[in-house]
Amino acid sequence: MSLHKGLLIVLEGIDGSGKSTQAELLLEYLRRRGLDALSFREPSAGRWGKEIKRKARRPDSLTPEQELDLFLKDRKENVRRNLEPALRRRKVVVLDRYFYSTIAYQGAKGIDRQRIRELHKPFVIEPDLVFILDLVARKGLARIKNRPDKDRLFEREEYLVKVRKIFRSLKGKNIVHVDASAPPDQIARKIAARVSRCIKKYTT
Repeated sequence: MSLHKGLLIVLEGIDGSGKSTQAELLLEYLRRRGLDALSFREPSAGRWGKEIKRKARRPDSLTPEQELDLFLKDRKENVRRNLEPALRRRKVVVLDRYFYSTIAYQGAKGIDRQRIRELHKPFVIEPDLVFILDLVARKGLARIKNRPDKDRLFEREEYLVKVRKIFRSLKGKNIVHVDASAPPDQIARKIAARVSRCIKKYTT
């Protein structure tokens, strides 16, 4: 199967919403269909992504503005090194978190959401589809409580309640809100069906 253009598909949601699982399932689905697909995640494996992960081990180790600065640097690097080259080669890219997470997480810490969006406009690639997995904060935290690498910058319930509220407010023709409390296979089928419709538009 050959595409006229590369496709960028983003999975978003609060911690514990299951987006990483769904990203893996979607990647498998795309490859089974014979598509040239690959995945990335943010924070990335690059210099700035590693710095974010290192700082995340201690809560309140960064101010909201410092967090925003690091995420912008990491995202610029991810776009330049990973997303742009893959999309130029007409691959399907599955991305676990993108600038919507920054709008939600740093927005929940008081940074103006429109300002965050404006700072991204000069360099981000707009995704073809964004799936926002919606889950109650308490359930999300319960899912990740035994995870050794959980992100301590963002794991508090009262904070995630605010983050979820912002995610739920995000709208757009390419944004799909998904009930993340459903069984994973049911969620995967819903995502695959929507992705399939998108692919048909660009298939030769």
